[in-house]
Amino acid sequence: MAMETTTTPEGGPSPTPTPPRRVAAAAPYFLVLPGWLWLAIFFVVPIVSMVTMSLMSGNLVRGFSLTFEFGNYADAVATYWEQILRSLFYGGCATLLCIAIGYPVAYWIAFRGGAYKSTYLLLLLLPFFVSFVLRTISWGFLLADDGVLLGTLKDIGLVPDGTRVLNSAPAVVFGLAYNFLPFMVLPIYAVLERMDHRLVEAARDLYAGRVQAFVRVVLPISLPGVFAGVIMTFIPSSADYINAKVLGGTHNTMIGQVIESQYLVNNAYPMAASITFILMAVLLIGIFSYARALGTEQVMEAQAR
Repeated sequence: MAMETTTTPEGGPSPTPTPPRRVAAAAPYFLVLPGWLWLAIFFVVPIVSMVTMSLMSGNLVRGFSLTFEFGNYADAVATYWEQILRSLFYGGCATLLCIAIGYPVAYWIAFRGGAYKSTYLLLLLLPFFVSFVLRTISWGFLLADDGVLLGTLKDIGLVPDGTRVLNSAPAVVFGLAYNFLPFMVLPIYAVLERMDHRLVEAARDLYAGRVQAFVRVVLPISLPGVFAGVIMTFIPSSADYINAKVLGGTHNTMIGQVIESQYLVNNAYPMAASITFILMAVLLIGIFSYARALGTEQVMEAQAR
């Protein structure tokens, strides 16, 4: 063991053992060990269990056995392809709506918020102090035929009496966008907040207009935030079932409702697991395609700047 000397109060050298190099090199791994254990217990183990369940056959009475029934996946696609496409469509529309609303909000807070940035962010996050289900139900009351919004518009004659929004596709999309909007705003705001605002001033000094400065300077720098916001919004909104159940009615069923029904009502665990992995695969393909279309190198270069 290597030795190093320190000075004692009397002034003499005092040998102090230094830790072995192997222990010092292994220290970072010991520090991340709790995180790896957490992922192994609550992510890897459930994923493996779900994969195994998706390849089983049987029922709750006779029991389930692993028979490598890959036909579960084919049956899931053939039976529920409409709900899968509807979920992706609703999630995509909600994500686009979150970008359209969230980007200007994040831009305004980052560039115009001044000393009240924290207050504006708190107001943005304030609905999250209420349960997700309660927020969705409140949105349902707001969009009801005689609700606060639609009822008032009907009373003053701006909307015909027969107009309905609840139990429709727009109601589901609006509910998804409302519930997941902060997940779009916060990543974009975090990137814009770290941006050097002098870059915009330099662009203006080089005779770039407001729009040109935004397109050539601000937008490329904010791409990592947009990318993160899309991922954090599109994935949970496509797999959501609360909004479709409360706001969509029986004609706007999403795949999350199908999975819930297969698990809790029909007790068809292999079918539910196979649908889950089909949805996961479709979402991953969509995210990778989006990253490729956006340009991964461009995103990484913008993040590096």
